[in-house]
Amino acid sequence: MKATIVTIGDEILIGQIIDTNSGYIAKALDKVGVQTHEFLSISDDKQHILDTFASLQNKVDFVIITGGLGPTKDDITKKTFCDYFNDSLIVNKEVEKHVIELIESVMKRPASQINKDQALVPSKCHVLFNKVGTAPGMWMKKENTVYISLPGVPYEMKYIVEHEIIPKIVKEYERPYILHKTIMTYGQGESLVAERIEDWENNLPEFIKLAYLPAPGRVRLRLTARGTNKEILEQAINENVKSLAKIISDIIVGFDEDETIEVVLGRLLHQQSKTVSTAESCTGGKIAERFTSVSGASNYFRGSVVSYATDTKVSVLGVLQDTINQYSVVSSQVAKEMALGIQKLMKTDYAIATTGNAGPSKGDADATLGTVFIALATPNGILVEEFNFGQPREKVIDRAVNKAFEMLQKEILKNL
Repeated sequence: MKATIVTIGDEILIGQIIDTNSGYIAKALDKVGVQTHEFLSISDDKQHILDTFASLQNKVDFVIITGGLGPTKDDITKKTFCDYFNDSLIVNKEVEKHVIELIESVMKRPASQINKDQALVPSKCHVLFNKVGTAPGMWMKKENTVYISLPGVPYEMKYIVEHEIIPKIVKEYERPYILHKTIMTYGQGESLVAERIEDWENNLPEFIKLAYLPAPGRVRLRLTARGTNKEILEQAINENVKSLAKIISDIIVGFDEDETIEVVLGRLLHQQSKTVSTAESCTGGKIAERFTSVSGASNYFRGSVVSYATDTKVSVLGVLQDTINQYSVVSSQVAKEMALGIQKLMKTDYAIATTGNAGPSKGDADATLGTVFIALATPNGILVEEFNFGQPREKVIDRAVNKAFEMLQKEILKNL
């Protein structure tokens, strides 16, 4: 089964907001065996919307639309639905009651007529109830294609997808199985990883496909199996993951999308009752941000100092001015003193420090652009490594963050 996801809104086309809805919907559909065929973003124009609907008719099983369901005049999706399905709007009493109760209980004011008009829906549609907002979703079928309209507000969209759309698809449609397994690797580039696993990849079953998803400092390997027998797919996926692990066990840090290196590190630190802190210059707090994105990080992450300015390294972390004068602010010596300083300040077992020239200008140092020093203070001592991650700036920062995590993981694993 195939779906096309359509976002409606000029604000997306001009870059005013970023479309996050399509990715969420695609992932939810994939879990129940519906393959997303394409993403489309179109303008708030009635004829454009109608032409898009007509172009997708009978070409996909589902057309899922987000946006244009608000109470203002520029929200035209419901009226356009009526034109496409030769229908008219009627008041859905259940939705109207919900809208009035929501406005009065949350906003503490009487519901206006504009608010009540949210209960207007095409008479032929199946209403997808929106418990967390005022705009209901709509489900309408024309020939072989189902058109589903959702509000653009992310939390409202997510509620309807989870509680209305997915259960309805599962109940009413027979679907193939689509299984994914993601292997997270750190420390080697895409081409080197591909070279190491070439023979293994060439011997994958025809129903399993491998995709490389590279990012600075890491590569995700995603296995996708499609078929009608779930048990056979699961067995094949598991067997091939085991054989892959024997080949590249030195760079595998976890499995599946949620098994990021920060999740793995958090689990290792928590299991060993160890703590970590960070002192960041060129990475600007991104290592700390990644640590704290994991639920329960307070069990092992004590805190961070973003010592972006040179004098902050001295006044807060205790880096010696003489060290900076002699070796430069971008040096292994300064990185070492930063790591030891934050380890002492936060009283942690491990401490990460970064200092470098991310670019595009050199700042207070003469080191080559892309140069980064990463220091890791441990219960047994300290190590410092020098890297050059090239340019542009974003690449340098991302690779430095990932390399810092990789260094910490390797050090922790030595003590297991």
